[in-house]
Amino acid sequence: MSALPFIPEQAPALAADAAPARSPWRIAAFALLAIASLALPFALSDYRLFLVTMTLITAIGVLGLNMLVGYNGQLSLGHGALYALGAYVTAVLMEHGGFAWWATLPVSAAVCFGFGFLFGWPALRLKGHYLALATFALALATPQLLKHKALEPWTGGVQGIVLMKPEAPFGLQLSADQWLYLVVLAIAALMFVCAWNMLRGRLGRATIAIREQPTAAAAMGVNVPHVKAMTFGISALYTGVAGSLGAIATAFVAPDSFGMFVSVFFLVGVVVGGLGTISGALVGAAFIQFIPNIADQISKSAPSAIFAGFLILCMFLMPQGFVGLVLSVLRRLRGNGAGQRPRRGD
Repeated sequence: MSALPFIPEQAPALAADAAPARSPWRIAAFALLAIASLALPFALSDYRLFLVTMTLITAIGVLGLNMLVGYNGQLSLGHGALYALGAYVTAVLMEHGGFAWWATLPVSAAVCFGFGFLFGWPALRLKGHYLALATFALALATPQLLKHKALEPWTGGVQGIVLMKPEAPFGLQLSADQWLYLVVLAIAALMFVCAWNMLRGRLGRATIAIREQPTAAAAMGVNVPHVKAMTFGISALYTGVAGSLGAIATAFVAPDSFGMFVSVFFLVGVVVGGLGTISGALVGAAFIQFIPNIADQISKSAPSAIFAGFLILCMFLMPQGFVGLVLSVLRRLRGNGAGQRPRRGD
């Protein structure tokens, strides 16, 4: 029997993020989005463009965590550590290895995947809040490990590592921020497409089956430990690549930049955007990137309290996340348009 049996495409877990059939309107919307995305670097200031770039980078990390939490049902509070790992792999290779920035990305992806996969095996013995606490301990320990004297010659200790922001090649008349935005946009688009395809393939359907009914999935021939470890590894890969891009974009890494709140913010992005949704990663990333800035503008004395207020309001208005709310509204409109009475709980 195959280790990853066929699971119907119409699995209930995928219904919340199922893509509607292609239509001229949908194709036109994607075309307009692509044109707007490519025009953005020429319409915004470098600072605002940097914020958009960081939003795309954060979205890659949020998507990675959502694969683990939303699609596989494994709760992690340690993805800040994986983000730091990706950032430091890139920083160390650029500073001490003489690597070009682009050459560090596949190395960082491989290292983070390997770490996540190996961490995933012993973590299989833990579930729910026990797994969350184990990963949270990893997030707490990471800044201290990066400051350790044995690693200081490589990590720079408390002072961190200063990097050079890449310039546009081939004499292109683009600023460093414009070039970096276009690079990050291309990488983010590629990784979102890969995630979309993976989650609708055999591995993705097995991942969701384990979340819904692990015992039934095992009875159908799914190799539960292997699939869980693979999901953890792929999730770590996405977050590590986000960390690498974040290090390149900010041109600086330091241990105190990767405290426990990085892990918490990633989880906030997953919940606000919508658990088990791909597009929700963009919404969640925008929330955790822009709302703190808005809160700081509203009140310099209590920005954290303002941010918490926004978060509580979102949870009351959108308990299923932004994308979940939008899809729920669309389902109701379609049901009413067809003359069907909406079911309770829709």
